[in-house]
Amino acid sequence: MRISKADETRPVLVGVGQWLSREDDLAVAAAPLEAIEAALRRACEDAELRFADLAGFDTVALVDPIGWRAENACGLLAEHLGAHGARRVQTVLGGEMGCRLLNEVAGAIVEGRSRRACVTGVNLLRTALRAKAMGVKLDWPSGGSGTVERVGRVKPGVSDLEMAYGLGVPVTVYPMFENVLRAKRGRSIAEHADALGRLMTRFTKVAAANPHAWFPRERSAHELVTVSETNRMIAFPYPKYLNAVIATDQAVAILVLSAAEARRLGIPEARWVDWRGGAGNIEAIWNPVERPELTRSEALARTGQAALAAAGIELDAIDAFDLYSCFPVAVEVACEMLGLDEDDPRGFTVTGGLPYAGGPGNAYTLHALAAMVEKLRENGAASGLVTGNGWYLTKHSASVLARGPGATPALPAIHADAPEAKGRLKVVVEANGSARIDGYTVFYGRGGGPERGMIVGRLESGERFLAQLSAEPGALLAFAEEEGVGRTGRVAFRDGMNLFTPA
Repeated sequence: MRISKADETRPVLVGVGQWLSREDDLAVAAAPLEAIEAALRRACEDAELRFADLAGFDTVALVDPIGWRAENACGLLAEHLGAHGARRVQTVLGGEMGCRLLNEVAGAIVEGRSRRACVTGVNLLRTALRAKAMGVKLDWPSGGSGTVERVGRVKPGVSDLEMAYGLGVPVTVYPMFENVLRAKRGRSIAEHADALGRLMTRFTKVAAANPHAWFPRERSAHELVTVSETNRMIAFPYPKYLNAVIATDQAVAILVLSAAEARRLGIPEARWVDWRGGAGNIEAIWNPVERPELTRSEALARTGQAALAAAGIELDAIDAFDLYSCFPVAVEVACEMLGLDEDDPRGFTVTGGLPYAGGPGNAYTLHALAAMVEKLRENGAASGLVTGNGWYLTKHSASVLARGPGATPALPAIHADAPEAKGRLKVVVEANGSARIDGYTVFYGRGGGPERGMIVGRLESGERFLAQLSAEPGALLAFAEEEGVGRTGRVAFRDGMNLFTPA
């Protein structure tokens, strides 16, 4: 066997496995370690390895699992695999963390600090939520030993003020972004809804062909954007079918080795897909309300450019994409920032996206990477780009995979700090006076009617503020039927909250 020096620091993905369960009986539903093991067994089979071989891996990596609050989940996993001496690496919260974790692991191989790694993710939120609703305590392990290295830093996604006005979860923030984007593009509400349907129906087509998709069903553009009994409005302009689905039971595993170790273990080279480069960055202005432009993300652009530069591949040469798709606006902004046409025939997903393949907590991009490996192996594509997005277009990561090594050795993952913030807007807590709307959304109840509205506005002085809209249903419906961005009116601070009244 001939092994080159370059092979010792060449990261290759040699095995991928995905797992999904729709088990309703809590008595037999899989626990987290069982789900990860199922995904790892499939990854080992894919790489033509034995499951027992994982005990000899030097790195065990886990994306932060939502709903499983073990003290040391990664330590539990390493012990479960028998990899007692392995380095334990676990991320913090964030939709970008799957790519970032792969970049971290691959970078360690490039630097000679690792030779064999398994990268895993699990989300059993469907089971966890069912158990909570039924008053059942799940017997999931909670211990774990060994020191865990944390990837990323813990920081709330929004300020206390944003939280107070309802901007504390993605299902409220991204619809507001979408309304801003629609107004920026000069579309009517109906025209933009049609555009959203055309964009996302392509995702459903991919999901329909994905055996690991949570909703493997193709839906028409019209069906996606038309409110119905099964597609109620969540927050304007997004009905249910345009929202990521997080309540899934899914797991994923990827085996990442140096090419030298892959040769020593006899893994067929036909199974190899190279990690060619990765990058990560965060927005200079963390809190959305302080950003002068609500639908731009310079950090996303920097991340894509850096990952492609590290890989030595031009954007036009990428054969396949998986752009983070928690909501349509995330895809639209990614296209703008990366320089892609929304009608690009290459498409923007290899899984079907978070609303249809499933958005399993922080681990979605690992599923996208696993699907990208399969696509590069089987469909003649030579290279692929996967992106991740955390919080509110705030944190970004990207990984580039390709068949074969680059002309130069792959670089370690790049995780740059945000540049100095420029243009940060001052936010007024108690706003009074003439104002205009920069962005807004209307929140709907389960009964189908509007319940409350929220705006991000600007005073005549240029200062930013948050405010509620009148809770009167007719007033709220008006904002779902006629463009609200740019409307003027008055804002007044009353009873601890700002209230905006349109002119």
